[in-house]
Amino acid sequence: MLFVVISISGCSNLGYYWQNTQGHLAVMNAAKPVQEWLDDAQTPQATSAKLVLSQRIRTFASQELKLPNNASYTRFADLKRSAVVWNVVAAPPYSLQLKTWCFAVVGCVSYRGYYTEAAAREEAARVKAEGYEVNVYGVPAYSTLGYLNWVGGDPLLNTFITYPEGELARIIFHELAHQVLYVKDDTTFNESFATAVERIGGQMWLEKYGSEAAKKEYAQFDQRRREFRAFTLRARQRLEPIYKQNQALAGVESARSAPEIIVNQKQQAFAAMRDDYAQLKASWGGFNGYDGWMSRANNASLGAIAAYDDLVPQFEAVFEKKGRDWTAFYTAIQTIVPLPKDARRTALQDMTK
Repeated sequence: MLFVVISISGCSNLGYYWQNTQGHLAVMNAAKPVQEWLDDAQTPQATSAKLVLSQRIRTFASQELKLPNNASYTRFADLKRSAVVWNVVAAPPYSLQLKTWCFAVVGCVSYRGYYTEAAAREEAARVKAEGYEVNVYGVPAYSTLGYLNWVGGDPLLNTFITYPEGELARIIFHELAHQVLYVKDDTTFNESFATAVERIGGQMWLEKYGSEAAKKEYAQFDQRRREFRAFTLRARQRLEPIYKQNQALAGVESARSAPEIIVNQKQQAFAAMRDDYAQLKASWGGFNGYDGWMSRANNASLGAIAAYDDLVPQFEAVFEKKGRDWTAFYTAIQTIVPLPKDARRTALQDMTK
């Protein structure tokens, strides 16, 4: 599952700004302190157990991972829906480079979030009409980067509170990591950093506090996720040479002008991806948790996954180089934040040596 940061800070489109503000206020208004939910006899026992667990995870995050100790994830909201927002991502027909949308405070990001699925699909239809391949997916959590901790911070939500223990820990660590570091105009850097923190932190949590059942459940889930991400990487590696050799087709008009040979090469790459997935699924004994993603697979969905994965190995390597010291790791990464995007990636790679 992918997690995003959403901005409520402004936008040239006043309608979008309004829905964003109203949507977030509704989430905040639905949130109550965890203790109030625990004291309420109407709260399901399973929910209460997860809320108690979440507070232990929250304490671990600040004490062990040196993540911000503030109001975030000390309140809970039941939104009565399966996602908090729905994201729209888009890419040209012959490119994995995601379209970006720009906002006043957080800069340009490679997605656009909506608090209703209908609004997201309306935007997707508009972008698709421009010539893009699009994907819409539900998001269980997002971060306001700590800007709203003074009014209660980011709440726990029904959209993820039922996750298995290891996954619940990871999502809390991921979103808190965005409060440690956020770089304007660089979604991949931001999301890869947060993903590295969640992976390392999640493993630490399970090693120290996880039951054998929780460890076993997480190990199976994480193994499948890693294999799925390796599968999507192979798919991108098939497509990237095709697209790179034909950079003149990188725009949204390319669907109308692409030579037949390029069209066929793309089709063959996606056919190979489907065959690869069938083999992967068979190795899982028929587990079908990624079937929905596969049914909608296109350049946009492949590009979105890349944003969360591409730089994770480098961040993990820097953490090891810093002696697995969280404060030293965060400090080191912060030193390269001011660099231009390409120089920032070079500096990150150099830090792994």
